[in-house]
Amino acid sequence: MSLNARLEPVLYLFAGLFGVAGVALAALAAHGGGQANLAASASAMCLAHAPALLALVLGSTKLKTAWLAGLLMILGTLLFAGDLVSLRFGGSGLFPYAAPSGGWAMMLGWLAVAAGAVFRVRS
Repeated sequence: MSLNARLEPVLYLFAGLFGVAGVALAALAAHGGGQANLAASASAMCLAHAPALLALVLGSTKLKTAWLAGLLMILGTLLFAGDLVSLRFGGSGLFPYAAPSGGWAMMLGWLAVAAGAVFRVRS
């Protein structure tokens, strides 16, 4: 069993969790007052990466780097959105540079998708 196949349930799980978190955070940003921009930014990252994770599952037989891209996107989204939500509700972030680290991880995840064009699965 390939690494891509073993990680499919994880990608599905986080796609669903990011989807529901994105919608909840969008509602908070629209109705919650306070620092709505933090919730809106966290919502955008969750809602952008939920369908990306689903696409990685669907393309995992063709994209050798799907596992790496998915893990980087999950880690990045958790750090980025988690830091903003922690800042919004707790008054302080997860740790210094958590959001930028998450942003870098998400960008590396997208580069791993692009690298899949070079490192292709042999049919």
